Amino acid sequence: MGVAQPLRRTALQEHQSMYTRQLATPVGELRLVASGTQLLRIEFESRRQQAPGTCTGSGQSSELLAHCAAQLTEYFAGQRALFSLELAEAGTAFQRSVWQALQRIPYGETRSYQAIAREIGRPTAMRAVGAASSRNPLPIVVPCHRVVGSDGTLTGYAGGLDAKALLLALEKR
Repeated sequence: MGVAQPLRRTALQEHQSMYTRQLATPVGELRLVASGTQLLRIEFESRRQQAPGTCTGSGQSSELLAHCAAQLTEYFAGQRALFSLELAEAGTAFQRSVWQALQRIPYGETRSYQAIAREIGRPTAMRAVGAASSRNPLPIVVPCHRVVGSDGTLTGYAGGLDAKALLLALEKR
Protein backbone atom coordinates (compact mmCIF):
# COMPACT_ATOMS: atom_id res chain seq x y z
CA MET A 1 0.00 0.00 0.00
CA GLY A 2 2.94 2.40 0.28
CA VAL A 3 5.27 4.15 2.63
CA ALA A 4 3.83 6.88 4.82
CA GLN A 5 4.96 10.32 3.82
CA PRO A 6 6.05 12.62 6.64
CA LEU A 7 3.02 14.48 7.85
CA ARG A 8 3.07 18.24 7.72
CA ARG A 9 3.68 19.71 11.16
CA THR A 10 3.49 23.34 12.14
CA ALA A 11 3.85 25.20 15.41
CA LEU A 12 0.66 25.31 17.46
CA GLN A 13 -0.79 28.78 17.48
CA GLU A 14 -1.43 29.99 21.00
CA HIS A 15 -4.79 31.07 22.39
CA GLN A 16 -6.93 28.95 20.11
CA SER A 17 -9.87 26.97 21.36
CA MET A 18 -9.47 23.22 21.55
CA TYR A 19 -12.09 20.87 20.16
CA THR A 20 -12.74 17.21 20.77
CA ARG A 21 -14.61 14.46 19.00
CA GLN A 22 -15.32 10.89 20.09
CA LEU A 23 -14.89 8.08 17.59
CA ALA A 24 -15.93 4.46 18.11
CA THR A 25 -13.36 2.11 16.53
CA PRO A 26 -12.45 -1.58 16.63
CA VAL A 27 -9.76 -0.70 19.22
CA GLY A 28 -12.23 1.14 21.44
CA GLU A 29 -13.40 4.70 21.82
CA LEU A 30 -10.90 7.32 20.68
CA ARG A 31 -10.94 10.99 21.57
CA LEU A 32 -9.60 13.27 18.84
CA VAL A 33 -8.30 16.65 20.02
CA ALA A 34 -7.61 19.60 17.72
CA SER A 35 -6.93 23.30 17.86
CA GLY A 36 -7.51 25.49 14.85
CA THR A 37 -6.38 23.51 11.83
CA GLN A 38 -4.02 21.18 13.71
CA LEU A 39 -4.58 17.75 15.21
CA LEU A 40 -3.09 17.67 18.72
CA ARG A 41 -3.82 14.22 20.13
CA ILE A 42 -5.57 10.93 19.61
CA GLU A 43 -6.36 9.37 22.98
CA PHE A 44 -7.44 5.85 23.77
CA GLU A 45 -10.32 5.78 26.23
CA SER A 46 -8.15 4.02 28.82
CA ARG A 47 -5.31 6.56 28.52
CA ARG A 48 -7.09 9.89 28.23
CA GLN A 49 -5.26 12.88 29.59
CA GLN A 50 -7.09 14.31 32.53
CA ALA A 51 -6.96 18.03 31.93
CA PRO A 52 -10.29 19.52 33.02
CA GLY A 53 -11.13 22.82 31.42
CA THR A 54 -8.62 22.61 28.57
CA CYS A 55 -11.10 21.65 25.90
CA THR A 56 -13.83 23.99 24.77
CA GLY A 57 -16.27 23.96 21.95
CA SER A 58 -17.84 21.06 20.18
CA GLY A 59 -16.27 18.41 18.01
CA GLN A 60 -19.21 18.87 15.69
CA SER A 61 -17.92 22.34 14.78
CA SER A 62 -14.43 21.27 13.75
CA GLU A 63 -13.95 20.40 10.09
CA LEU A 64 -10.50 18.97 10.89
CA LEU A 65 -11.93 16.51 13.40
CA ALA A 66 -14.55 15.37 10.90
CA HIS A 67 -11.78 14.89 8.32
CA CYS A 68 -9.65 12.98 10.86
CA ALA A 69 -12.59 10.78 11.89
CA ALA A 70 -13.32 9.99 8.23
CA GLN A 71 -9.68 9.03 7.57
CA LEU A 72 -9.54 6.81 10.67
CA THR A 73 -12.81 5.15 9.65
CA GLU A 74 -11.34 4.45 6.20
CA TYR A 75 -8.18 3.07 7.84
CA PHE A 76 -10.17 0.65 10.00
CA ALA A 77 -12.19 -0.40 6.94
CA GLY A 78 -8.93 -1.29 5.15
CA GLN A 79 -9.41 1.54 2.65
CA ARG A 80 -6.61 3.90 3.78
CA ALA A 81 -2.91 3.29 4.36
CA LEU A 82 -1.71 6.90 4.56
CA PHE A 83 -3.09 9.83 6.52
CA SER A 84 -3.23 13.39 5.25
CA LEU A 85 -3.69 15.62 8.28
CA GLU A 86 -1.99 18.72 9.61
CA LEU A 87 -0.38 17.85 12.94
CA ALA A 88 0.63 20.27 15.67
CA GLU A 89 4.30 20.45 16.57
CA ALA A 90 4.88 18.60 19.82
CA GLY A 91 7.66 16.96 21.78
CA THR A 92 11.39 17.34 21.98
CA ALA A 93 13.68 17.28 18.94
CA PHE A 94 14.57 13.66 19.75
CA GLN A 95 10.93 12.63 20.09
CA ARG A 96 10.05 14.31 16.79
CA SER A 97 12.92 12.47 15.06
CA VAL A 98 11.53 9.16 16.36
CA TRP A 99 7.97 10.05 15.34
CA GLN A 100 9.16 11.00 11.86
CA ALA A 101 10.93 7.63 11.59
CA LEU A 102 7.70 5.90 12.64
CA GLN A 103 5.90 7.59 9.76
CA ARG A 104 8.39 6.03 7.34
CA ILE A 105 7.55 2.45 8.38
CA PRO A 106 5.52 1.06 5.46
CA TYR A 107 1.92 0.08 6.05
CA GLY A 108 1.73 -3.59 7.02
CA GLU A 109 5.37 -3.78 8.14
CA THR A 110 7.11 -3.53 11.50
CA ARG A 111 10.46 -2.28 12.75
CA SER A 112 12.30 -2.89 16.00
CA TYR A 113 13.23 -0.17 18.46
CA GLN A 114 16.83 -0.93 17.57
CA ALA A 115 16.17 -0.39 13.85
CA ILE A 116 14.53 2.95 14.58
CA ALA A 117 17.46 3.96 16.79
CA ARG A 118 19.88 3.16 13.97
CA GLU A 119 17.76 5.00 11.42
CA ILE A 120 17.83 8.23 13.43
CA GLY A 121 21.59 7.97 13.97
CA ARG A 122 21.41 6.95 17.65
CA PRO A 123 22.17 3.19 17.48
CA THR A 124 22.39 2.70 21.26
CA ALA A 125 19.23 4.65 22.09
CA MET A 126 16.72 1.78 21.91
CA ARG A 127 15.20 2.56 25.31
CA ALA A 128 14.96 6.25 24.49
CA VAL A 129 13.23 5.32 21.22
CA GLY A 130 10.80 3.19 23.23
CA ALA A 131 10.14 6.09 25.61
CA ALA A 132 9.59 8.51 22.72
CA SER A 133 7.29 6.02 21.02
CA SER A 134 5.24 5.67 24.21
CA ARG A 135 4.81 9.46 24.34
CA ASN A 136 3.52 9.68 20.76
CA PRO A 137 0.46 11.94 21.00
CA LEU A 138 -0.99 10.67 17.70
CA PRO A 139 -1.14 6.87 17.77
CA ILE A 140 -2.39 5.18 14.60
CA VAL A 141 -1.74 8.31 12.49
CA VAL A 142 1.90 8.25 13.62
CA PRO A 143 2.11 4.44 13.64
CA CYS A 144 3.93 3.53 16.85
CA HIS A 145 1.98 0.25 16.77
CA ARG A 146 4.39 -0.86 14.01
CA VAL A 147 7.32 -0.96 16.44
CA VAL A 148 8.06 -4.34 18.01
CA GLY A 149 10.81 -5.92 20.09
CA SER A 150 14.02 -7.09 18.40
CA ASP A 151 12.71 -10.66 18.48
CA GLY A 152 9.41 -9.63 16.86
CA THR A 153 7.35 -9.76 20.04
CA LEU A 154 4.69 -7.18 20.72
CA THR A 155 5.74 -4.65 23.33
CA GLY A 156 3.84 -1.94 25.18
CA TYR A 157 1.25 0.21 23.47
CA ALA A 158 -0.93 3.05 24.77
CA GLY A 159 -4.08 1.26 23.64
CA GLY A 160 -2.94 -2.07 25.06
CA LEU A 161 -1.35 -5.09 23.40
CA ASP A 162 -4.71 -6.36 22.13
CA ALA A 163 -5.20 -3.09 20.23
CA LYS A 164 -1.64 -3.28 18.87
CA ALA A 165 -2.21 -6.85 17.66
CA LEU A 166 -5.52 -5.84 16.06
CA LEU A 167 -3.90 -2.89 14.21
CA LEU A 168 -1.06 -5.06 12.91
CA ALA A 169 -3.49 -7.78 11.81
CA LEU A 170 -5.66 -5.17 10.08
CA GLU A 171 -2.63 -3.96 8.12
CA LYS A 172 -1.61 -7.53 7.14
CA ARG A 173 -4.98 -8.17 5.43
